[in-house]
Amino acid sequence: MGIQKDRVKFNVGGRIFESTATTLANAGRNSLFGAMFDNEWNLNSDATTTEHFIDRNPDCFSVLLDLLRTGELYVPQYLPEKLLYREAMYYGLLDHVRSAKWGPFDGNRLGLARSVTGRAPGDGTAIRAGPDGGCCVAHGSMVHVYDWMLEEHPAINLDYQRVNDAGWLDSENIVLSACERLGKGDGGMGLFSASSGELRYKFHVKHENQVKSYTAGALSFSSDYKLFSSCKGRSNEYGIGVWDQVTGKQIDFFYEPPGWSLGDADKLQWLHGTNCLLVATLFPRKDNCYISLLDFRDKSMVWSWSDVGAPITDERRVRDAIAMEETSSICVVNEYEDLGFMDLRRSAGSVRWSSRSRLMKGKMPDEPCYPKLALHEGQLFSSMNDCISVFCGPDYVLTSRLRRSYGGSICDFSIGGDRLFALHSEENVFDIWETPPPPIV
Repeated sequence: MGIQKDRVKFNVGGRIFESTATTLANAGRNSLFGAMFDNEWNLNSDATTTEHFIDRNPDCFSVLLDLLRTGELYVPQYLPEKLLYREAMYYGLLDHVRSAKWGPFDGNRLGLARSVTGRAPGDGTAIRAGPDGGCCVAHGSMVHVYDWMLEEHPAINLDYQRVNDAGWLDSENIVLSACERLGKGDGGMGLFSASSGELRYKFHVKHENQVKSYTAGALSFSSDYKLFSSCKGRSNEYGIGVWDQVTGKQIDFFYEPPGWSLGDADKLQWLHGTNCLLVATLFPRKDNCYISLLDFRDKSMVWSWSDVGAPITDERRVRDAIAMEETSSICVVNEYEDLGFMDLRRSAGSVRWSSRSRLMKGKMPDEPCYPKLALHEGQLFSSMNDCISVFCGPDYVLTSRLRRSYGGSICDFSIGGDRLFALHSEENVFDIWETPPPPIV
């Protein structure tokens, strides 16, 4: 590009700005500025065009232009962020703004960005991070949905059907599982719009070609557009159902074998490497714990573990479980945040416990929340009371802890969109943790 041809002049709301085609190209092809270039990224211009007029806010344009120049986002105090986000949406630069506000996820560098007070006291069911940095919070029969700017969308109300789990199908759609109401024929699962709260369709269970009412529990999604849910009905609908995410049609069902527990599962996790589903039914939903791997290709249980028949104490009671494909193991946690590991390469075996938090004994809160586990890019996360621990390395050494003093114990947390969301048991307060953006060298 020649020097003169590379220069571009804008009149935005009466103020003159001058930049270069090289800077504007940083906005990408899908932005408003991308339309100013040809397929070879040469500036489309003619001799009669001396400046481009845009009837928008000049203060916001100045901030966004500087973002394209430097990769850094600086918002003056006098400029409302909501106004900047609106203008960034107009120019097609929302992704640039989002990337500049926080960096790639790293559990050891997380900082508390904000806390949001919920609408209802207590009884938090679940919090689920969305793929673009938003989240949804379920309590009772209500689900509150927030976009990445933490603007609340219309709530989803299931009319007194308790929500058991929630999951983001994509940035525009949320799947909710709910309890059946006896005599009402409700319950099951539905796909809802994240922006409007509108029900788009329901996921039905069929048994002997008849549609059955059922309670849907834990949810999981696979990369080949399958949706999994634990199910329990009034007759034979106990097990794990499988649906097509696109059509909503049931495509498979793994019936619960005698002496095992699938329909009451607390947690499902799809394993992309082995094409198997982890199913974990845990105390106190059941008196005993049942963890298994299901292969739907031949309807087999390829691995299983249970504490049935074993002497059980609180120190060895499994509260959550997560599969770690990289190490061919399953990690479990007890109520004292002791981690245990089981080898998936062995058909049967015991839990190898690693004591990490003996100091927690005798200091449990009056109403503790059971620990939860999450895995993200090799880092293991475990919630305990009012904090979240981060474990790293091949031996999963405790490397950092996330804690704040308000909101009570953490009843659930979720990672997604390069953010960590933590839901507290009191007042449904939830925290947003972010990694600071990397410095611009």
